[in-house]
Amino acid sequence: MLSPKVYLASLIEAGYIDQAAADKLELESLQTGKEIETLVLSYNLAPKGALLEAKAKCLNVPSINIESTAINPSALSLISRNLATHYKIIPFQVDTVNKSLQIATADPLNLNLQNFLEQKTGYHVQLCLGYPQDIEKAIPIAYTQNIAPDVTKALADNQDGQTFAQSQEQSTKQSAQNISESPITKIVDTILNFASQSRASDIHIEPQSTQTRVRYRIDGILQEKLVLPNAIHESLVSRLKIMSDLKLDERRVPQDGRFSFKSNDNEIDVRVSTLPLVFGEKIVMRLLRKSGGLPTLLELGLQNMNLKLLQTAIEHPYGIILVTGPTGSGKTTTLYSVLTILNKPTRNIVTLEDPVEYQINGINQVQINAQAGLTFATGLRSFLRQDPNVILVGEIRDGETTQLAVQAALTGHLVFSTLHTNNAATAIPRLTDLGAEPFLISSVLVASIAQRIARRICERCKIQYKPPPEVLEQIASTLFAGNLEKVQSAVLYKGSGCDACDHTGYHGRIGVFEVLTITPAINKLILQHASAEEIEAQAVSEGMLTMRQDGFFKATAGYTTLEEVMRLTDVAK
Repeated sequence: MLSPKVYLASLIEAGYIDQAAADKLELESLQTGKEIETLVLSYNLAPKGALLEAKAKCLNVPSINIESTAINPSALSLISRNLATHYKIIPFQVDTVNKSLQIATADPLNLNLQNFLEQKTGYHVQLCLGYPQDIEKAIPIAYTQNIAPDVTKALADNQDGQTFAQSQEQSTKQSAQNISESPITKIVDTILNFASQSRASDIHIEPQSTQTRVRYRIDGILQEKLVLPNAIHESLVSRLKIMSDLKLDERRVPQDGRFSFKSNDNEIDVRVSTLPLVFGEKIVMRLLRKSGGLPTLLELGLQNMNLKLLQTAIEHPYGIILVTGPTGSGKTTTLYSVLTILNKPTRNIVTLEDPVEYQINGINQVQINAQAGLTFATGLRSFLRQDPNVILVGEIRDGETTQLAVQAALTGHLVFSTLHTNNAATAIPRLTDLGAEPFLISSVLVASIAQRIARRICERCKIQYKPPPEVLEQIASTLFAGNLEKVQSAVLYKGSGCDACDHTGYHGRIGVFEVLTITPAINKLILQHASAEEIEAQAVSEGMLTMRQDGFFKATAGYTTLEEVMRLTDVAK
């Protein structure tokens, strides 16, 4: 039994509470019968992870946050689900060389349990402290909904002591049916199908010194979902190279390829990139869904004034419209959604992309091929002889492309492109840096749109809560010039966690935008070589919503959380 005084002393040492708070907590625990841990969490004095570490330090045992830990399928195979459920334990890591097994439990000092598990598995067992609620929640996920069981079965199917490399080599010499039934192929299929089912946009397969980890980018956040024996890494890479039509014997330089697969009647394009690391080749796969159609501007998150401003901007007969933001912020998807609106028989639309991510009927799409001499600049020069009405240039990244884009807009074309800037106003000085003259920018620039992608709150487990006073002050400061009266009745929302969102509280994504249109006042500032800060201040004074303001409105409306908006827009400010 852990002494409350010892536990509180560890929290004082870690800097989460002081002695006065510790005395109050101890007294309340004695009066109410509630555990110290429960009281600390209820008063939000320390995060759950810190409490777990403090408790483990007092008990002199290792701790594990099972919610954010990928479970090794080989470890899972050593303990049955019935046993895990009965003892409220979950195996998460195994070392087959040293015959050691790590298991999460709420009772890490239970020597009887440790001895029993060692006899049952034949491994040296290390019990690690975890939260009982997290462990109970993780058991059904790991044994039924997680990727690990299917991979465990595929690992077990490797018979006769073959190495995976030998198994793969034999499979490639046999029929297509045998290849599809080989263990390594089943593992690849399981990894891809799980990505499709979990709405992942990217898969990372990363070799490490003792294992290979598989991470998925789900709703914009990388999540570790699986670890594999490092002995199968080469075979895993070889299988993906075969599927992507890459060179098997080339391991020294990066390679790029692509393939397609079907999952639950969804056809998915996969872009594959390899990168040589110290322990082997890393593979990153970008998943692009062909089915389901492109979202509308409203579905992307453009609403009210921002939506009207963009709809007005794209009706211009000529000019440049820019979409800005970091990599992975959804710029290409926004441009594709705009092109579907403009895609009519009376318009000739041509795009120059690297790569072509979605194929749209009725639009002439061109893939960059630098080795053959087809770059953004050379392609754009050729486009002007193709009688286009609308031109999409995937990215403006050099002076020549900038000059050609401006020239195209001046000669009566509507040009769309992207820039890597933090906010909408910064796009204007960036064009100047790339060689465009301010008087030309003021003549052709129609609008600059900046965006980020926030995670949506899961609708199945959404709950509302009354924000504390300091948060209300922040909302008032951001949206209503500090007027607290307008936010007194405000409520916020969050996801409590459920099976539908994998207990993250988030499911899906929504865009956060700012739309800067070129008004006469902003035109004047451009001609005066004004800074991005001056341009933004003028736009805000004319009614532009910043990304943070748009995000705060979406948070108060229940689309996302305030924490998510702050995470995304801190750099943009």
